[in-house]
Amino acid sequence: MPGASTSAGTAHEDRVRKLRTRWSELPPDAPIRLAKRTSNLFRHRRGAGTLDVSDFTHVTVDPEARTADVEGMVTYEQLVDATLPHGLMPLVVPQLKTITLGGAVTGLGIESSSFRHGMPHESVLELEILTGDGQVVIARPDNEHADLFHGFPNSYGTLGYALRLTIELQPVRPYVHVRHVRHRDPAEYFAQLAEVCASGEHAGESVDFVDGTVFGPDEQYLTIGTFTDQAPYTSDYTWLDIYYRSIQRRADDYLSIRDYLWRWDTDWFWCSAALGVQKRPVRRLLGRRFLRSDVYWKIVALDRRFGLSRRVDKWRGLPPSEPVVQDIEVPVDRAVEFLDFFHREIPISPVWVCPVRLRAPVEWPLYTMNPDSLYVNFGFWSSVPLDVGEGPGTHNRLIERTVTDLGGRKSLYSEGFYAEDEFWKLYNGPAYRELKSRYDPGSRLLDLYDKCVRGK
Repeated sequence: MPGASTSAGTAHEDRVRKLRTRWSELPPDAPIRLAKRTSNLFRHRRGAGTLDVSDFTHVTVDPEARTADVEGMVTYEQLVDATLPHGLMPLVVPQLKTITLGGAVTGLGIESSSFRHGMPHESVLELEILTGDGQVVIARPDNEHADLFHGFPNSYGTLGYALRLTIELQPVRPYVHVRHVRHRDPAEYFAQLAEVCASGEHAGESVDFVDGTVFGPDEQYLTIGTFTDQAPYTSDYTWLDIYYRSIQRRADDYLSIRDYLWRWDTDWFWCSAALGVQKRPVRRLLGRRFLRSDVYWKIVALDRRFGLSRRVDKWRGLPPSEPVVQDIEVPVDRAVEFLDFFHREIPISPVWVCPVRLRAPVEWPLYTMNPDSLYVNFGFWSSVPLDVGEGPGTHNRLIERTVTDLGGRKSLYSEGFYAEDEFWKLYNGPAYRELKSRYDPGSRLLDLYDKCVRGK
């Protein structure tokens, strides 16, 4: 549809012109921030956004080329709704519906296809970026802005904002056959995870998706998903039934591809339990409309703003607690060590497990990974009681030290506690400073450390 594509391009150019006009009207010494209606960050954000990009929410799909032109504020829910009618999906679809494509690329993302396809930025062909000096540049891996193309992932909007992205798509089939394989020994568990990821097969079937759930030291599940054209039934975890509970109760399951992609969103993995919405009468009352991660996030944001749960805990005589909301990655051969440490020191359960390997041996300087290694992502999201004498950040700092000792990295979407010199050693300070001086010489955008650790 050449006409539709041309029209979409012209409309996008109009939005870009208006945005640059708004940029030019801001005081030259004023810091620039995005005004966003949704967020999936779990760290404090000071102040409100000053640059409104909320109208960058358009998608154009090219079914023949298996690509999509996607504006930066498009959520993955919108993107999947646009691609599935063509029998296509992004190579990696992060778990929560309101994660934006621009956010997943600048802030990294992961899901159960990451053992094969890496992270969302690895399927990006072209980036249109509004840089910190107010310019709009096209960055590709082979042009004059290749340094920005490769340095954009893990920069969290401190080098510029993605206005448009061209991404690869992959064909899908209507259903996913899901198998939950129980393990009682972590060493055997991670050995099978590594073998399945290496071979791409399990029990005679090809494997398209791999993740896992750890409920305790002797209860781990490896969840394997395979595309299929037919299903004897499909389960529905968008209302009354709860996906993560099914992992313990059934070895086999079938979901539509759309429901598989959003299997974690309905209950925010398992975090909805803390909000009291896993009881059936409550779920019946709320309906599907309000059983969503973005609804829960707004509730948590209000709670953090006004300290309601902290006041209730104090009234009940409970000790103060520390939020521990993190995703980390360690090489698979150190995964047993990390899980042993975690069970010993951090009383949080369940824990999400997701294998990830770089799709190709390409250097992404702000989040370096060994292209020859399989990594294991551990996701854990709760709070931990503080003992007498322990201050805020006690457990998070312990996790950070342990992950570094095991040769891993921590995602920066949540609170960070690193000393500045350690942070820049882990996240390639020299490469970042070179990019910052080229694309944001006036420091109109926040510095990465200021944004992700100091919480400015």
